[in-house]
Amino acid sequence: MSFPRCALLWARLPPGRQPGPRAAVCSALRAHTGPFPGTLGHVPAVACASSSASGGSKAPNTSLFVPLTVKPQGRSADGDVGAELTRPLDKNEVKKILDKFYKRKEIQKLSADYGLDARLFHQAFISFRNYIMQSHSLDVDIHIILNDICFSAAHVDDLFPFFLRHAKQIFPVLECKDDLRKISDLRIPPNWYPEARALQRKIIFHSGPTNSGKTYHAIQKYLSAKSGVYCGPLKLLAHEIFEKSNAAGVLCDLVTGEERVTVEPDGKQAAHVACTVEMCSVTTPYEVAVIDEIQMIKDPARGWAWTRALLGLCAEEIHLCGESAAIDLVTELMYTTGEDVEVRTYKRLTPIFVLDHALESLDNLRPGDCIVCFSKNDIYSVSRQIEIRGLESAVIYGSLPPGTKLAQARKFNDPDDPCKILVATDAVGMGLNLSIRRIIFYSLMKPSISEKGEKEIEPITTSQALQIAGRAGRFSSKFKEGEVTTMNREDLSLLKEILNRPVEPIKAAGLHPTAEQIEMFAYHLPDTTLSNLIDIFVDFSQVDGQYFVCNMDDFKFSAELIQHIPLSLRVRYVFCTAPINKKQPFVCSSLLQFARQYSRNEPLTFSWLRRYIKWPLLPPKNIKDLMDLEAVHDVLDLYLWLSYRFIDMFPDASLVRDLQKQLDGIIQDGVHNITKLIKISEAHKLLNLQNSSAESQSRLSGTVKSQTRRNHGTKALGSKAAGPLGPGAGEKSLASRLVQQGLLTADMLKQLEKEWMTQQTEHGKGRTESGTSSKGTRRKKKEPDSD
Repeated sequence: MSFPRCALLWARLPPGRQPGPRAAVCSALRAHTGPFPGTLGHVPAVACASSSASGGSKAPNTSLFVPLTVKPQGRSADGDVGAELTRPLDKNEVKKILDKFYKRKEIQKLSADYGLDARLFHQAFISFRNYIMQSHSLDVDIHIILNDICFSAAHVDDLFPFFLRHAKQIFPVLECKDDLRKISDLRIPPNWYPEARALQRKIIFHSGPTNSGKTYHAIQKYLSAKSGVYCGPLKLLAHEIFEKSNAAGVLCDLVTGEERVTVEPDGKQAAHVACTVEMCSVTTPYEVAVIDEIQMIKDPARGWAWTRALLGLCAEEIHLCGESAAIDLVTELMYTTGEDVEVRTYKRLTPIFVLDHALESLDNLRPGDCIVCFSKNDIYSVSRQIEIRGLESAVIYGSLPPGTKLAQARKFNDPDDPCKILVATDAVGMGLNLSIRRIIFYSLMKPSISEKGEKEIEPITTSQALQIAGRAGRFSSKFKEGEVTTMNREDLSLLKEILNRPVEPIKAAGLHPTAEQIEMFAYHLPDTTLSNLIDIFVDFSQVDGQYFVCNMDDFKFSAELIQHIPLSLRVRYVFCTAPINKKQPFVCSSLLQFARQYSRNEPLTFSWLRRYIKWPLLPPKNIKDLMDLEAVHDVLDLYLWLSYRFIDMFPDASLVRDLQKQLDGIIQDGVHNITKLIKISEAHKLLNLQNSSAESQSRLSGTVKSQTRRNHGTKALGSKAAGPLGPGAGEKSLASRLVQQGLLTADMLKQLEKEWMTQQTEHGKGRTESGTSSKGTRRKKKEPDSD
């Protein structure tokens, strides 16, 4: 090795690390070569620690820091320079040195000052040790330090700068915490909208319960303005205002995530636009803006859209419609923008009463009744039982296409249609005009997602109860007063308690990181996955007391789903913001397939999409077929949503929309015949149970017959119970015959099995059968439930 090269290598060592006479050479050449890149030398620990921690007072959640892999060094083309300058290292001695380094309390405390808590310190040390022990040749500086420690010419603590350098390689967030805190600083969000701050906007809050006319008055101002924007929570509401505006002679465009409709023949934008709240423009000037259902600013997932509209819309007048619970928060937020809030209070236009008796039996249904369920299974069960009673019902639930919901609403509202009963989820709470006399809560327990993203089942809130109950006796319907009750007697007192509670004031508004902020994060953490970036962003974020960061579990789900597909960060971000139902496997796999096609630069044409969804599709034969069609409809929605973000790659939006209308018609026919589909599905399910456990079915037959005899005496089944159940009927076909006659449902079967198993358990206490035999019997009885 030449002397200049040798001297250069020495000069690049950290100050004070050159043993013996090498220090003189180093000090002579350091001025020309500079310090070794990435080393810290003997910088005081306190100074560095204060620099790292200056970004904020909140300690980061280090469990979110995913270590990167640093590969050990292979054989260098120049050979092992460190060994040439000193000697080859004894790996056993090195391992002892590293173990001693790890156990030093001073090192652990110093690491904590640099942001390495016990967990990160351990992970960083394991990686550091593996790197040292598995590398064929080490960097010359660390080789010499290890050699000096072996000969007691240096202290084991002198390894710390090299350890810290390695730790920052596997945890790059440690190097840029200050920058990350600045990027994720979500305080003072009004300053994000300079165009809106340049205006002195007039804020008018229309406060009142459901059916009080608050939205009507706001829409009248919208229609009379020279220009305006309506921001609604649902596509159905945006469609309704779009149609009303144009019917009134006010040209209005429609903008939703999946659809753009311009009414001007030349494609020019109209002065008025009806849109979903996420799609509103915060740069276009308007005379009047209407933000509907402003209380949804607290929504854990979507609240950010209402916050953005409230703070960012460039309108001379902004009309807010919603619950009084949002007044204090809106007033406080507008105080930070220097804008006053005028509150206009409205009272309900028609009276509504909570009944003193529960429905208790579906035999007591009357025309105009709406049974509200919080699960699809309850929807199916109730619809089937209503059909058994010779009544016809309409069905509305959240995953139905908008066209199907409207068709079912028209059917229920039509006075000439025999359908007089509505079975629905809380989807009836907004977006549909329904002529309901009485709201009947089938249950008061509703699954929900907490702010932490955890699934919970708890009683509905006062706000939810008022929203749903308020649909009864609407001003525009034929019923001039509304009634509310429950299905079960024991729920009625709880319902009254919920409705009588004061609605809790909304305390915070939602926020959401933008694509630009995530891109800046990724610049500092280029090797971090998008899902992990979001976690770190939310953890580092700082918000004012009136705000919270919205739950991003759906975004992270999509990010993890397509993580392995090579996409640019901006494209990946857009795909992850696409609204999908993650409970639908076909929809999730479609997002994956669409992203894969995009990454290959292969346009998703209409012909490709037809093959992918296997068009033409047949009418549903059972409930599973209907759910599959709903999933296909969601996939077409996803295509349309992406087509407005990537026009070149999703080029056939108009053809896909026509296809979606055809599919909507097929689904409408299926929902119209939903009780038939339920009946077929139950028959198939029960026959499968029968075939899989013939012995269980035969033992149940006696219980089923006694249950049937009890049902003979009820008003509900009296007219239907005349079917043959003679002793000549084969036991293997008993379940299917009972289903066909409407005497047995899947829920009833499960209850009968539980009763029978309880009886068997009680009888089994006196038996002397072997444990093995008993276990085998119990396994047999569990098989039908698992099926």
